[in-house]
Amino acid sequence: MGFAGPVAAQPVLVAEPVLAAGAVRETLRDGPARVGGDDAAAGSGRFVASPPAAPALPRGIAAFGPFRVLDGTRAALVGVTDERSPAAFQAMLARHPGIRVLELIECPGTEEDRANLRLGRMIRARGLATHVPAGGSVRSGAVELYLAGVRRSADPGAEFAVHAWADEDGREPRDFPADAPQNRAYLDYYRAMGLSAAEARAFYAMTNSVPNAGALWLDAAQMARWVRPE
Repeated sequence: MGFAGPVAAQPVLVAEPVLAAGAVRETLRDGPARVGGDDAAAGSGRFVASPPAAPALPRGIAAFGPFRVLDGTRAALVGVTDERSPAAFQAMLARHPGIRVLELIECPGTEEDRANLRLGRMIRARGLATHVPAGGSVRSGAVELYLAGVRRSADPGAEFAVHAWADEDGREPRDFPADAPQNRAYLDYYRAMGLSAAEARAFYAMTNSVPNAGALWLDAAQMARWVRPE
C-alpha cells in the first residue's frame, strides 16, 4: 500500500557523518535514479551505471535471471535485479540446492526496490554468504544484497557505491521524518540483516549523505568500517 506524504519534512540526519578516509564522492551524469513513489520501497529502480573498467562476467554452468551458477556451491550476481529476481533466485536454489555463497561481481543496483529487499531477505533466510571478489563492483541497491549475507566478505580491489534514494517526485530521505515508513523500510531491513540499531542508523545516514544524483565510492576496507564482515 502507499503512504501519504509527511505534513512537515524533517531531516533524517542529525549530523553529517564522517566519511572514511579516501572515500570519493561523484556526481552522476545520467540523472537521478528513482525509487519508490509514496513508499521508498514501493518498486521503482535505483542503480549506478557501470564503472569505466567493468569486471569480466562469468558464464557459469547455468543462468537464472541476473544470477549465474558457478559450481555446486557458488553462484554469482552479474546484473541489475528486478521484480522477477526473487523467483529466479528461488528457481536457482531449487535446481542447485548446494549453493552456499553468492559472489557479487557486476551489480549496478535494482529496477524494483521492493523486490530487491525481498530478495535480500531470501538470501539471508537461506543462509548464504555474500562475497565481493577483487574487481567486483556493488552499487546502489545491490549494497542491500551484500548486507544480506550471513557471512560477508570483500577482497581488496572490491568496490562499493552508495547514494540516497529518490522517489518519483524527486523527494529523498531528508524530505521525510526520520520515522516515516519510507525511512523505516530500510532501517528495519538493516536490522533484519544483523546490524544493531545504532549501526543501522549510522549506515543509513552515511548512504543518505550523498544525493541521489551522485555516488560515494568505497573500497572494501572503507565499507568494513560501516558494515562489519561476518
